[in-house]
Amino acid sequence: MSAAPSPVLAVRGLAKSYGGVRALDGVNFEIAAGELLALIGPNGAGKSTCFNIVNGQLRPDAGTVHILGRDVTGLPPRRIAGLGVGRTFQVAAVFPSMSALENVQMALIAVRRGVFGFWHPARRIAREEALALLEQTGMGAQAQRPAAALAYGDVKRLELAMALAGEPKLLLMDEPTAGMAAGERREMIALVRRLTRARGLAVLFTEHSMDVVFGHADRAIVLARGRLIADGPVDAVRRDPLVREVYLGGTRPGREARP
Repeated sequence: MSAAPSPVLAVRGLAKSYGGVRALDGVNFEIAAGELLALIGPNGAGKSTCFNIVNGQLRPDAGTVHILGRDVTGLPPRRIAGLGVGRTFQVAAVFPSMSALENVQMALIAVRRGVFGFWHPARRIAREEALALLEQTGMGAQAQRPAAALAYGDVKRLELAMALAGEPKLLLMDEPTAGMAAGERREMIALVRRLTRARGLAVLFTEHSMDVVFGHADRAIVLARGRLIADGPVDAVRRDPLVREVYLGGTRPGREARP
């Protein structure tokens, strides 16, 4: 009988304090390839702290972060990105004056610095790959439009295409549907789910919209006051009495929790 594959991301015993406040208190979880994992909880639960430790923006007081079996605890974000980690932000980080195509080309060039020597050869070499990424994220028809002229939902898709430029194994998404209307939210997270399956990605995302979490995530982990209070399939987490008490507050499936 073959051994189970190692998780793409394994978090063990993470702890972080700010003064006398424990933002994280012994948090453990992992994500497998092809899995979409939601990180949820009330404001002040420790979600951002956890997310930023995984990404390398913060160093934990205790605990470890392993990506693809390698201990990356405390490494800076650039080093972690180079190990196969992509990230999108709550406020999309794109170059407004550049076209969608140029934005993705720049992402490809940044990932492969040292492969491309000059801008013109780089632009030619990266063009087809950039177009392919835009097609995969539903942005092919918008390739030549400046990012500043794109609708908000399209900017988020563009940022996703840029995050995929590094062919990540782990994708960190900070509220990927924030600010979107209900229909846009569903389309965006359905796109992420398709890409997760097709590329064998492990995706960790934070989210306040419960329709997104319970409609599309494979699993959810719930933080409250720095502690992990639930980890499991979304249906089980939604029914968990403690989760309902401290976070959902009786929220029905399909409605948003806005703590």
